[in-house]
Amino acid sequence: MDSSAPAERLHELFMELVRAGGMLQPDSDIPGHSISMSQAFAIHELDTEIPLSQRELGERLRLEKSSVSRMAAEMERNGLLVRERDPGNRRLYRLRLTEKGRALHASMATGFHEHYVRWVAAMSPAEREALITGLTAFVKVMRDQPGPWSHRHDDPD
Repeated sequence: MDSSAPAERLHELFMELVRAGGMLQPDSDIPGHSISMSQAFAIHELDTEIPLSQRELGERLRLEKSSVSRMAAEMERNGLLVRERDPGNRRLYRLRLTEKGRALHASMATGFHEHYVRWVAAMSPAEREALITGLTAFVKVMRDQPGPWSHRHDDPD
């Protein structure tokens, strides 16, 4: 079976998804918030009880070590997180959201959730199930077979 036609259609749809979602500017501010798309994803990942290391955050976001370091420094300057040395390994930094960072995450999560509720409500139950099934499978394949933007993180923080 020739997979080039479905692959081409998937490519077109993802390009349209990026355009429709206003994500062409990944370093531009999230509407209503003065943080970048990368910082918004970082805040989501960091809103945990156990602080992540810079390396762990980089792996989750698939960002280079230097990008994570610059982003963490900027977020720290803006009062969204604190970088603390790991007591078990002084070479590592642990990143912990401040109350301001947690409040920003809650605000963004609420706003995004409202959009998703509205979008999902506009779909039929069959469309919703098909989308969830298809995206789940696609994300799994992408994780199993990394693409051109994937990076390895072999260095300690």
